[in-house]
Amino acid sequence: MWKSHPKALPYLFLSEMWERFGYYLMIGIFTLYLKDVEAGFAMTEKEASDLYGTFIALVFLTPFIGGLVADRYLGYKKSIVLGGLMMGTGYFMMGIHDIVMLYIAMTLVIVGNGFFKPNISTLLGNFYNEDKYKEKKDEGYNIFYMGINVGAFICNFFGAALQILLGWQYAFMAAGVGMFIGVIVFLLGTKHYGDKTDKKGVQEGDMPFYKIVLYILVPSVIFGIIGWLIKGVQSATNVDSSVFGSDSTDAFIFACIPVVYFYGSLYFKAKAEEKRPIGALLSIFAVVILFWAVFKLNGSALTTWADRYTDREVQGTTQTVFSGLKLAKEVEFKKDSVELYDDNFRLQKENGVVKKEVNYPLYFRNVAEDKKPIEGSKVSLWATNLSQSINPGWVIILTPLVVAFFTYLRSRKKEPSTPTKIAFGLLISALSVLVMVAAVHVGNNGTEKVSVWWLVANYGIITIGELFLSPMGLSIVSKLSPKNITALMMGGWFLSTSIGNKLSGVLASMWDQYENKADFFWVNFGLLMFATILMFALVKNLNKVMKEKGIN
Repeated sequence: MWKSHPKALPYLFLSEMWERFGYYLMIGIFTLYLKDVEAGFAMTEKEASDLYGTFIALVFLTPFIGGLVADRYLGYKKSIVLGGLMMGTGYFMMGIHDIVMLYIAMTLVIVGNGFFKPNISTLLGNFYNEDKYKEKKDEGYNIFYMGINVGAFICNFFGAALQILLGWQYAFMAAGVGMFIGVIVFLLGTKHYGDKTDKKGVQEGDMPFYKIVLYILVPSVIFGIIGWLIKGVQSATNVDSSVFGSDSTDAFIFACIPVVYFYGSLYFKAKAEEKRPIGALLSIFAVVILFWAVFKLNGSALTTWADRYTDREVQGTTQTVFSGLKLAKEVEFKKDSVELYDDNFRLQKENGVVKKEVNYPLYFRNVAEDKKPIEGSKVSLWATNLSQSINPGWVIILTPLVVAFFTYLRSRKKEPSTPTKIAFGLLISALSVLVMVAAVHVGNNGTEKVSVWWLVANYGIITIGELFLSPMGLSIVSKLSPKNITALMMGGWFLSTSIGNKLSGVLASMWDQYENKADFFWVNFGLLMFATILMFALVKNLNKVMKEKGIN
């Protein structure tokens, strides 16, 4: 497999695999850790989802700046190593049970990812720009993408075992170790990189970095501070008087205003021949925000679904295997505790002491009466974060099938255009949400637990949507962007992902407000169908723009 590809590919593949191992291990346990009463921070669903949304939003915002800095000043090798070391250190610090240390750790991961993620992908592309490898470029990126999902698939098993056996701190440390292994593997391949890691410097037509700082970053910081300080109308559901639900959401939305304005100005200031391609990209960026808003619920609302509403009991051989691998833990059934607490109560800490119960669901609360165990007996439950491996598992299975499907259509000259693929990706993603609507009805709105196969089916369908949309988005940016602002337009793609991620956190924070959980999923279905209709309405014009550029 490797012989017909650049010698650097195995090192970049393994480096990215270990980096994603660390990142997705951390994401898989992040909200569970925040909500843990005894060893976490006893956050409510709203608080944890809001912080999660802000975190992953900023993680996808920094690659734009990190890519520019690497391109012009540091070069790719230094940027990748620096980013990896920052992320690894951040993961180690997350396990320190102190809220200030948690925020410092998150900052290190956010900045570190900005240096690592865009530059290792760009470096890989540099090797395939050579004539002898050009025809292998798509295959090379498919191999590389597999590395991402292999890391994302296996990490949750390590995270579950270490959390059950030793605690949260050791699970986060495993993420850090994975990241450091990724850096070491990357450095081992140095002799194969040649001059491909060198910085490009400032090219003719590039926007000066000081202008990017002056016109984008500084106004964003100022608007973000204004958003944090400004107050809305206080109510029973808006205790902190925020405008959009929380101070962090206010800050993020306000910070995005100058950035969105800047990208809009690119269209109005563009040359006549560049207006239509830029306009096409901006319209796509706007539409896919809603895809990411629903897709990224995997680390918040869908993790909550796995934790509270999914039957996680294992028995027989499965129990023996899972218990032996420390992927399941035993929970004792006490009838009194089930009857005493309901959805409205949960343990909270005050000065380190458990004082009251507010919104903390017990596993047996919604187990059907005829399925409840004997008083005092114990059952084995598989670790919640294992559900995070379902999506990357599907990616590994489905990627070759989707690639083969489009190859077949291409051979018959029936392959749809890139915008059409994105439109169908949105439609397929919308259909995945209907699976969760059905799951809510089967579980009588959460009063009974449902099979994990509902989650497996939901992830399977939305993964197809992801494979239709995500790679296509990056492809269309590279195809339509004017050469002198390609980096800026790629930054626009990351910006749309970032805004979508934050919106995902906002959606997840509303989970407890819906008495009928089906309504929560209907909202998500409505958002995706709205995006689908918009995208299909744009397809004809987008195809025309691509035809004018001589691309498909």
